[in-house]
Amino acid sequence: MGSPDIAILGTGSYAPVNVLTNEDLSKQVDTSHEWIFTRTGICERRIAGEDETTSFMAAAAARAAMADAGVTAADIDLIIVATVTPDMPMPATACFVQNLIGAPSRAACFDINAACSGFLYALDTAWAMLGSGRYRHALVIGAEKLSSAVNWKDRTTCVLFGDGAGAVVLGPARGSAQVLGVRLYAEGSHANLLCIPGGGSRVPDPSSSPEGPQRVIAMKGREIFKIAVREMEQAAREILAEHDLMPDQISCVIPHQANLRIIHALAEYLELPRDRLFVNVERYGNTSAASIPLALDEARRSGRIKPGELTLMLAFGAGLTYGSALVRW
Repeated sequence: MGSPDIAILGTGSYAPVNVLTNEDLSKQVDTSHEWIFTRTGICERRIAGEDETTSFMAAAAARAAMADAGVTAADIDLIIVATVTPDMPMPATACFVQNLIGAPSRAACFDINAACSGFLYALDTAWAMLGSGRYRHALVIGAEKLSSAVNWKDRTTCVLFGDGAGAVVLGPARGSAQVLGVRLYAEGSHANLLCIPGGGSRVPDPSSSPEGPQRVIAMKGREIFKIAVREMEQAAREILAEHDLMPDQISCVIPHQANLRIIHALAEYLELPRDRLFVNVERYGNTSAASIPLALDEARRSGRIKPGELTLMLAFGAGLTYGSALVRW
């Protein structure tokens, strides 16, 4: 369990400037703005340029978070990057980030792959490692270049995903932004519902697969919808019960930004007004591990999160993984 003395000291995010609208997509595949928006709530998403690698975006978000926290790269001794779209299969993208920001060699660097739940998995890992007393300041980053893993001929998936990064700096508490708890889960029996089949040891050369494109996202959306709502509700209720809280005591809920229908269903199940949940899926689409930290940074900078309030973060993703995190600002 992490230490109660560990806090989020700063947040940061990065989004590519290139915007891909629903109208743009309708010129590439058989779809329309109305079809996409009514099913997902997405209007546009950001698409990274050739030079905007996952590590580039992660480093940009990290610099913003460090500036917000009032720390420098020299203060960082742990870097964790949550991603399913690493720069390379090896080494870890976190190592590239370390070099880009100029963090010292004493900084431990590694990646976590828990898909859209990756940021919460990374947050809990860093929280525990800092709680051990062996590390003082950590960069926890969610970053994705999902445009590199999308089949742009498949209208059921290509409309959903975008690129971006979000980051937080964790460190000794300064009287606010205290991490109260994190709960993580997984249901491996549903692993095949959302995956990138090729590129691993099962299908090392996806280009030779007789089944067609294998190094792109494959998803069974209808099955995932029901599971996602159920899992996030469970994660929410269990962490709230652990802290003797009711849903209406949470000022801001930041769910994984996958689909507006899922977010609205979650609000209904938790019996919360929709405006209690922070939503930016219409502008970014699903950015996987970057989704929650990007939304967290926007919520803070827009004034949706205020000192003394409670924020609940909820995620689900491939694996199927899911989880929750509770922060008092």
